[in-house]
Amino acid sequence: MHKVVINGIDTHSLPKLKQKECEDLLIKAKQGDKDAKDKLVIANIRLVLSIVQRFSNRANSDDLFQSGMVGLMKAIDGFDSKFNVRFSTYAVPMISGEIRRFIKDNTGIKVSRSMRDTAYKALKAKELLELKNATSPTMLEIAEEIDIPLKEVVCALDAVSETVSLQECVYNDGEDGLLLMEQIADSSQNEEVWSTSLALREGIKALPQREKDVLTMRYYSGKTQMEISQSLGISQAQVSRLEKNALSKIKECF
Repeated sequence: MHKVVINGIDTHSLPKLKQKECEDLLIKAKQGDKDAKDKLVIANIRLVLSIVQRFSNRANSDDLFQSGMVGLMKAIDGFDSKFNVRFSTYAVPMISGEIRRFIKDNTGIKVSRSMRDTAYKALKAKELLELKNATSPTMLEIAEEIDIPLKEVVCALDAVSETVSLQECVYNDGEDGLLLMEQIADSSQNEEVWSTSLALREGIKALPQREKDVLTMRYYSGKTQMEISQSLGISQAQVSRLEKNALSKIKECF
């Protein structure tokens, strides 16, 4: 094994724990055994360092390491065998979350004046539409109200919104707590997928009913254009034209 020194720490000298050893130390640490907790901390420094390297170009590595160690300590304190996951699986998002929180607090995100103006217009339009229609308006309705492209409105509102950490506690009842990350149903979702889904949903919502029907039968029911033409009582050429028009309108939302 090669010797590697990061943040003044020789990773070659750090101990490694087997799964059973880690589980036993976690139980003892939970019972207040300080030595067991210290052993866990030392044995998982390598894990903290590996995560620090992901963010090394965004802040001082020593500061990132200290934040990561805070996250590790929180993971040790908060871990429960009932989670039915390995400690490292639980600790990684805790450590990453603490590092991200440090970066957020120490490197303010600059939002342009034009983007802030767009967000202000969108928020005012949202209030007016809610009063007028007595319902919460969609992003597309807000964009149309202020005559600004949907994508710009979404980006502007996202830029001025308050950042929420996945490690933020959304429920706390004594010893039992629930983190925001634990309420996320699909771990395969990310910001890009969410943004794309939003644009697709809003684009479909704005289509005329006949075009919605064509897309539903074509892409959700898997029908051919000929089958759709028979169902709707129109020619296949009309079905093809409706489908192309609908897809063209949806593309504008992206």
